[in-house]
Amino acid sequence: MAKNKDVRVTVILECTSCVRNGVNKESTGISRYISQKNRHNTSSRLELKKFCPYCYKHTVHGEIKK
Repeated sequence: MAKNKDVRVTVILECTSCVRNGVNKESTGISRYISQKNRHNTSSRLELKKFCPYCYKHTVHGEIKK
């Protein structure tokens, strides 16, 4: 059988400001989103601006390892 070499892969995006600041004192966690990217078009790590419910603002969410 052939190995699974999908072009589209699922990635997890995590809030970079929550991780850097050690999570706000009022918050209960770190904001994470699940998205997909095309491995051939975007070989580097993905970074998107998303809303973080713990920071209460739009922040940069970067791709993390599974």
